[in-house]
Amino acid sequence: MSLPVELVVFDCDGVLLDSERLAVRVDERVVAEVGWPLSQEEIVERFLGRSHAFMTAEIEAHASVPLEPGWDKRFQHLYDEVFAAELAPVEGVVAALAALERAGVADCVASSSSHARLRSTLGRTGLLPRFAGRVFSSEDVERGKPAPDLFLHAAATMGVEPAACLVVEDSKYGVAAARAAGMRSLGFHGGLTPEAWLAGPGTRTFADMRELPALVAGAASLPLP
Repeated sequence: MSLPVELVVFDCDGVLLDSERLAVRVDERVVAEVGWPLSQEEIVERFLGRSHAFMTAEIEAHASVPLEPGWDKRFQHLYDEVFAAELAPVEGVVAALAALERAGVADCVASSSSHARLRSTLGRTGLLPRFAGRVFSSEDVERGKPAPDLFLHAAATMGVEPAACLVVEDSKYGVAAARAAGMRSLGFHGGLTPEAWLAGPGTRTFADMRELPALVAGAASLPLP
């Protein structure tokens, strides 16, 4: 019998924030400029849900131009500009978070993004205070998603057993990390990720954040992966 849900662990980009489509648009320009032209679809396939360190290592392995130290800093203004102009929460997620808070559901954020980026993006959208003291980054662990380290670290810090956690993810690497951690998950395919990439053991897929409170309430019936 599965344990009741004691902690909801949210990914950030693509789950809380409608940032993936913006970042991928800039990523396409960046990888082309360093000599590894990829389509937006290829970028989603390779990098959605992975850490910046992973993306940098892949670019170094494939680009035609060697990356100098701090190579990415010359492109940071492109992300800053598009986020300042267009970044917003995922449609329906603010109301869903309010409903979970009223229900007394504990939650946190566990993201492949850096702490600096999380402070910036969650701050821009007004969500940073909502998760104050409960934001975890791939910088906190040795291995990022799809390894389970980040989710296990978040659960341990929050004092909750993995089997009592429910992960909300939008990437195939994220749901793979949840399964490796022994956690049930909800796979959100209302953004860039095809539903087929998310489906699997211990995962229920959904496409509308308005469904989230009911899915969390019913997640105890979802088998562990």
